[in-house]
Amino acid sequence: MRPEGVPAAQVALLRRMYEVFSTDEREPFMQRCLAPDVDWPNVLDAVRLHGREAVRAYWARQFAAGHPLVRLEGLRPDSDGEAVVATVRPGMRDASGEQWARETVEHVYRFDADGLVARMDVRAGG
Repeated sequence: MRPEGVPAAQVALLRRMYEVFSTDEREPFMQRCLAPDVDWPNVLDAVRLHGREAVRAYWARQFAAGHPLVRLEGLRPDSDGEAVVATVRPGMRDASGEQWARETVEHVYRFDADGLVARMDVRAGG
């Protein structure tokens, strides 16, 4: 079922993006979901990243430190009507299994004219 007010193409892209994030499909899918000049948050260092290569390096650093997980729990339009909000539950996989955070966070996506993610922001869960 498609969340009301969110275009079907954006729903499909975001659902697939979260499905592949923690898999080996992450790298090839990045080309089909992120704009070449994507603006992405580096939450580890509290800075912004620009471009697919910077995001690729950031994700590689995250996976070198552990195995991050992100479970999509919902999608909705943002209050400005321009962005899509993904409610997600972060987690980590280690030798003892999957550990999930108690609180959710929101990933706020803006798309370019080609339907690719142009910007992502992170904010506290709502």
